[in-house]
Amino acid sequence: MSFLPSTRLLWAVFAVAILAVLAGPLPELAPLWALALAGVGLWALADLGLSLRGLALPTVSAPDVVRFTKDRAGVLPVTFAVPAGGARRLRFALALPGVWESREAEVRVELPADAPRARIDWHCTPRRRGRYGDVLACLETRSRFGAWQLRVRRPLACELRVYPNLFTERKQLAALFLARGQFGVRLRRTVGRGREFEKLRDYQPGDGFDEIHWKATAKHGRPITKVFQSERTQEIYVVIDASRLSARAVTIDGVTTTTLERYLTAALVLLLAADRQADRFGLVVYDDRVRTFLRAGRGTGHYAACRDAIHALQPSGATPDVAETTRYLRAGLRQRALLFFLTDLTDPVLAEDFVRHARLLARQHLVLVNQLRPPGVAPLFTGAEAGGDDDLYGRLAGHARWAEARALAQKLRPLGITATLLENEAMAAQLVTQYLAVKERQAL
Repeated sequence: MSFLPSTRLLWAVFAVAILAVLAGPLPELAPLWALALAGVGLWALADLGLSLRGLALPTVSAPDVVRFTKDRAGVLPVTFAVPAGGARRLRFALALPGVWESREAEVRVELPADAPRARIDWHCTPRRRGRYGDVLACLETRSRFGAWQLRVRRPLACELRVYPNLFTERKQLAALFLARGQFGVRLRRTVGRGREFEKLRDYQPGDGFDEIHWKATAKHGRPITKVFQSERTQEIYVVIDASRLSARAVTIDGVTTTTLERYLTAALVLLLAADRQADRFGLVVYDDRVRTFLRAGRGTGHYAACRDAIHALQPSGATPDVAETTRYLRAGLRQRALLFFLTDLTDPVLAEDFVRHARLLARQHLVLVNQLRPPGVAPLFTGAEAGGDDDLYGRLAGHARWAEARALAQKLRPLGITATLLENEAMAAQLVTQYLAVKERQAL
């Protein structure tokens, strides 16, 4: 606990100083200002001693875990437990990490005299995703006679979790959040007859010979046909590259962020879409080894577990090890699944390594590789005319990088792997479109 002189004490000292100035030409006032100075000193010391011994400040607490969304205002509930004879009037503030913004620098709290507890809501906005725990509660109250301001700082035992902001994708995916069971009201045609066995029935004209169940036909003495339905429950995994390449800066809506930030936002939207489609969804994060693996599941609780697993994820300085990741996925995923890779293969060495090892992965699973299109990466003769020599050379460099990405896609296509360059502003929408196209074609 620290203490500072209050305004009342400063005014008292100022009055004694005036008497001391007047006592210079008037010696008869000397005993008066000396007596006043002694009285002020005794009053201040007595007040400080009584306050430090008898005054009790409230105990401040907060929930163990408080959840926020990046760049959106939230509320941190703070509870005051007032002991008997404790202070009832406080100046209160929260010292939050530097990436947080509070609506008010401090508040004045009037604790009710007839209740042992009171609660206030501290309004704040996080500007960065992650997990934070260094929170200090700062309290100030007046001493018993008002000569001092008593201050104390106490660590607040709570964890602040800041999740990616999915509201930035609401324009492209408004229909996803409609509570109608599917994506809006549009019906999607399913191609093919389906692959999941449903039941047996008697043969009808037009049924193919490959649909006849021969054992049941022999048992019943009449043709019996198998009936199939579209797959209703499939496994979807989002595989996120959190290596050094994911730390590259990108800009969206005038705000500079990292490639990994865009990966996480798009991944959570895709998992939400899979949950709406009643599919099982999981999550994989890797760099030089697999850092996070959540086996596919369903429901709101599993989605919250996936969100908690990646909300504090940051780019690492390691180089991605595709061989180790491929071995891990082949050993851990026995059932055929749809794998969405969110990675950066602009490095030719990493691209060749990915082609070599993804060949084994594609034999068992359906693999979709997605990269974030860097600014300026496009075919040469697209867009507006070049504005000068510098613009022309920049477009030539962008065309070369686009040609490399196209060559990589052509290498992966014979393996059954689709490689796509995603636009920064519509990344999540394009991933959901790919997912729905797979569902529509029953490619899995």
